[in-house]
This record gives sequence, structure tokens and C-alpha cells, in this order.
Amino acid sequence: MAAQPANNPVAYLNGLYLPLEEARISPLDRGFLFADGVYEVIPCYNGRPFRLKQHIERLIRSLDAILLPSPHTETEWTDLLNGLVQRNGGGHQSLYVQVTRGAPTLRDHRFPDHGPATVFALSQTLEDPESRLLDAETGIRAMTCADTRWSHCDIKSVALLANVLLRHEARQAGCDEAILIRDGHVTEGATSNIFVVQKGELLTPPLGPHILDGITRDLVIELAQQYEIPVREAPIAETQLAQADEIWISSSTRGARPVVLLDGQPVGDGRPGALWRTMAEHYAAFRQALMQ
Repeated sequence: MAAQPANNPVAYLNGLYLPLEEARISPLDRGFLFADGVYEVIPCYNGRPFRLKQHIERLIRSLDAILLPSPHTETEWTDLLNGLVQRNGGGHQSLYVQVTRGAPTLRDHRFPDHGPATVFALSQTLEDPESRLLDAETGIRAMTCADTRWSHCDIKSVALLANVLLRHEARQAGCDEAILIRDGHVTEGATSNIFVVQKGELLTPPLGPHILDGITRDLVIELAQQYEIPVREAPIAETQLAQADEIWISSSTRGARPVVLLDGQPVGDGRPGALWRTMAEHYAAFRQALMQ
């Protein structure tokens, strides 16, 4: 299938592939009115969605959590998303998928009695992963913020206003990410999961209602276990964060990136740490193998 011009991206909406600029959703859609929906973000390298099965499984778990039956099977989701990648010319892309409870005829908090879900997906160009790895060599800046989000952060909900405000607060302070603290312990970042290194051991907060089961988080843990890097899921106190030898963030489109400055103070010696460099090599090799 011929590649689409970069300025004419193709989207998917309720069974149709169409130019993004022609996609239209009703103002009565419950995603618009109530944030009644869930989403996924999936990176693609050389036209191949990265860990697609895991992303689809998480999407279906989020749908189950909000009592919205999945409008597609795993196989149908796979075909739909691969079709979107192909129609946008392959290469490196970032897929956004959103499913809402649809657009009934009236605005009402109650679940609608009938009507299909709204399924929308779009593709955006993703930077070359190797160039982003080089960018990561300089590290990022982060600040701690109180976790003001709701109590079901394990659902990948489209209700992201708290995350948006926290990320904006960090950007206003000259930082790249906000690391969130709840009841004296680290939960996650505004747009990422968190890892810390202490005395050669890699730690990440255990899963629960305040933490999203990150696909990249899982991969980092898998790679650590494969290459015999000590790794453990354990609560991380705010005081531990301040004393960490290394801090990393992880997300699907950024991979694992080192934090070199936290609340204005250097993390370790203020440069990406040795364990992060080791993990970055393993992560890049894993991704490269899938791009062949």
C-alpha cells in the first residue's frame, strides 16, 4: 500500500479509514462530555507496532474496568491497528487509540441503554529511536509534586486533566517531568513510570490502584531479569528518592530515560548513571531485533 503524505495522515473512526481532517465525532460523545473512555499509545518502529499484544491486552483490561465491552477481539484490534500503520506509510509512528461509551441522543450520567462505542485511532510521526537515545545521554530534569489524581490510576482513562496540570507545573518550573508523591511514597510520573537505583539494585513501585501497569515498565523489568540486574518491586519513600544513585522514567514513546536533576539537585553525580547505560544498551538491542 502506498505511503500517505506526511501532511495527510489517515485516521480510523468507527469502521472507516479516512483522512484525519475529515474525522468527526458527535459533541454528545461521552468521551467529550464525561471523559467516559480509555486509550492506548503504541510506538511503531519500521512499521511494526512495539509490544502490540501487551498494549491490546491492557486496552481490554481498561475497558473491562469501566464496564465497557470491547468492540473488537484481540485479532480484530491487531488487524485494525496494522491497517492504520500501513495506510500511514510504515516507518516510525506513534499510534493513539481511544474508545468511549459512544454518543447517545441525550446527555445523561447514566450508562446509555444501547448504541455502539466510539473507536478512534490516529497516527503521528515518531522520532528515530536512535536519535532519542542520544538525546537521553544528557538526561532530563524532574520535580516532585503531590499526586492529586483520582484513585484508579491503573485504568488508562482519558480523564487526564490532573496529569496535564501536573506536567504543566513541571514545565513552568523548567522541568521535563513531575514525579508524583502520595502519602509519602512515589507513585509514578505525570506521564511515566519510575525506577530508582540504590546500591546497584533497581527498584520500582509495586502495581496497585495508583500506578499504571506500564508496558515499558514491564519490559525494563524483563530485561533486568534476563541480564541478571538486581530488580525488585517495592515501595519507594520520598526520602529514598532524594537519596537515589539513579532515577529513571519509562514510557512507551520515550523508552527508559535518566533523570539527572531532581528538585534542582543533582541525582548521583548529575549525569546518566552506569546502570542506566547498561539498560539502554539492552533496551536498544531488544528494539533493534524487532525492527529487522
